[in-house]
Amino acid sequence: MHVDMDAFFAAVEVLRHPALAGKPLVIGGRGDPFARGVVSTASYEARRFGVHSAMPLRMAHERCPQAVFLPTDYREYARVSARIKAILRQFSPQLEDVGIDEAYLDVSQLTDPSSRLARAIKQRILTEIGLTCSIGIAPNKLLAKIASDLEKPDGVTELTEVDVATRIWPLPVRKLQGVGPVTERRLEAIDIHTIGELAATPQARLAALFGPAHGRFLWR
Repeated sequence: MHVDMDAFFAAVEVLRHPALAGKPLVIGGRGDPFARGVVSTASYEARRFGVHSAMPLRMAHERCPQAVFLPTDYREYARVSARIKAILRQFSPQLEDVGIDEAYLDVSQLTDPSSRLARAIKQRILTEIGLTCSIGIAPNKLLAKIASDLEKPDGVTELTEVDVATRIWPLPVRKLQGVGPVTERRLEAIDIHTIGELAATPQARLAALFGPAHGRFLWR
């Protein structure tokens, strides 16, 4: 199970400043859109204007000049994150903390259906913290992470191995962890656009393009 908070930094800022609810928010740098820096998180309202993480703040302002720009406050985000992880550990001690806004939970030994556990987790986080999350349920971590992104925000998605061909193979390669814009462009240059096309590519071809280590990572 992969638990991923929705637009976490922006959502925490709305908790602190409720008047910002529903407004396009851009979190990054010192909060100055004309200074050097990149977007850490954009609210879903800002994303509708094409603002996304890692985008230069100036570009974000060009795309959404009406957005509210705020500085990153990692201390506050870490404090809220710790509260969320404490809730998750109450459901399963087998927690893998992989980021300030995400974690994997091993629920394979629990008796309750995973979908019921996911809904209970979401309700606890919403009630006690005031934030929403999206949860992916799958046989392995790779699929669980992809699943958590399929019905954002505030979704629960369960994938089985039989879903791979119909729901995973058609997705763009950028949905895979570790495939950033540069890798995506290089894959598209050799006519690999989807996860299914990548899965069908021989390891030797990927190794020749990306080197043995990264080629093996993509192939696996």
